[in-house]
Amino acid sequence: MTKKTDFTFLSSDGKTRLHGISWIPTDVAPVAVLQIVHGVAEYVGRYDDFARFLNGHGVIVVGHDHLGHGESLPEGGTPVYFGDGNTWDTPVDDIYVLHTRLKEQYPDLPLLLMGHSMGSFLSRTYLIRYPGTVKAAILMGTGWQSGATLTGGLALAGILKRKNPAATNDMVTNLAFGAYNKTFKPNRTAYDWLSVDEENVDAYIADPLCGHDATVGLFYEMLKGIRFNQRFSHLDKMDGKIPILLISGQDDPVGGMGSGVRQTYNEFKRSGVTDCTLKLYPGLRHELLNEKAHRSVVYQDIWNWMEARLG
Repeated sequence: MTKKTDFTFLSSDGKTRLHGISWIPTDVAPVAVLQIVHGVAEYVGRYDDFARFLNGHGVIVVGHDHLGHGESLPEGGTPVYFGDGNTWDTPVDDIYVLHTRLKEQYPDLPLLLMGHSMGSFLSRTYLIRYPGTVKAAILMGTGWQSGATLTGGLALAGILKRKNPAATNDMVTNLAFGAYNKTFKPNRTAYDWLSVDEENVDAYIADPLCGHDATVGLFYEMLKGIRFNQRFSHLDKMDGKIPILLISGQDDPVGGMGSGVRQTYNEFKRSGVTDCTLKLYPGLRHELLNEKAHRSVVYQDIWNWMEARLG
């Protein structure tokens, strides 16, 4: 059984109330707390089924909607925008704000972190900036970008950002997501890359809180964050003793169809991460937790990895 509770807390920007959800098991003794960091153009409520699965194993699950996402969008605010003056570090600091709250609430339980897609990149920055604060980390749907991609994207977004950081732009949208669908032509929708499961893709499209185009400001900050994550001098600041699970679909274009995830794994190992696990699922795409025909296996694999590191 699960007790699901909505809550709010003040963002590190000092002005925005962020919406969060906690899923707490009521019939199993808690053994750990997992903090979820969701992806771009989605929200933490989409992790309900996975959270309830982990509740069955005694894991408390908590997460929040990032600035400009889900129910953390102020009235009249711009979707998929971190806010005027906010940078990549703002949502990273928000993760730490919630982490601190969870540490106070559950001082005797190990705290773990799981980030998906953009959330994986935010989590990677978190691991660099706040080393040693979590017991273990799961990075799902992550990747590694080439220097040329980062340089070109930052140049374009930088020019557009000076005009209006809260605006969207067709070139930026195509750079951010458009190329992902090309691998799966002929395309049924603009989001075929998300999932093999057509029902999941249709649910994503129908959800009013999903699928908004990224603003040029957010795209610019995300590329800056990815560049930050990939610098060797920054990678070396991670706590190498923290176990890390890299988990992705083999056919996830965000991870370069596996190649970018493997490169991330290799660079983590080079930087001194002693317990780093790589798991790729053949035939699966970006949203592993929503592939209905396969998610029970993915759920169980994540729990097995977690359980082995909670002993």
